[in-house]
Amino acid sequence: MQDIAIIGGTGLTSFPGLKITHREVVRTPFGIPSGPITHGDYCGKKIIFLPRHGAHHTIPPHMVNYRANIWALHDMQVKQIVAVAAVGSINREIYPTQIVIPDQIIDYTYGRSQTFYEKDLSQVKHIDFTEPYDKKLRQNLIQAAALASIDVFDGGVYATTQGPRLETAAEVNKLANDGCDIVGMTGMPEAALARELNMAYAHCAMSVNWAAGRSNELITLEAIRECTEAGMEKVRKLLEKLMELV
Repeated sequence: MQDIAIIGGTGLTSFPGLKITHREVVRTPFGIPSGPITHGDYCGKKIIFLPRHGAHHTIPPHMVNYRANIWALHDMQVKQIVAVAAVGSINREIYPTQIVIPDQIIDYTYGRSQTFYEKDLSQVKHIDFTEPYDKKLRQNLIQAAALASIDVFDGGVYATTQGPRLETAAEVNKLANDGCDIVGMTGMPEAALARELNMAYAHCAMSVNWAAGRSNELITLEAIRECTEAGMEKVRKLLEKLMELV
């Protein structure tokens, strides 16, 4: 049994230090996950790694089979999930390349399969989602960042938009008015699905750009790529320290 899984987002399809023991292609009642499940040893801990967008980053955010991904990890008895995600900064206190450990989330997506519980039910299933992220896992991520001397933004609201296009400046203004601090495309329904299966879940979100209208500079893929590379180095160092705490 592997207690912890890392779901990799943009820029984290693999990472140094992971000693792969084997890869496993699995099927679930909800279809096939984004890619083979990678089993391995990382800093002395057995972990599972799953690339959210596929091994070659070919699955767009709105096409990710979130239910298959989370179900597969649950079926392998994973208890904790660290979800790595690239986001844009709405809050001007969050600078590109900074790591954010959000404590709240708002779902603006549509048309995604949001629950495991929709057919052949003996009764309707509801979950308490007041606090969407696991408190202990969040604190472990924050402590790991401190051990790695990495500046993180503790808290904040993650706005999950549909994608795959980036947002307009007016949309970002609306998100800011709603109280959102960062914006990404993969936060939901992933977090809620993990809660349905009683799996501890927290986001390690990395800012890769200013959200639309928050800077005079054009948002380019090249600039995002540069920030992603710099930010992912921080993520890897944080994850190394996290293994000491979980």
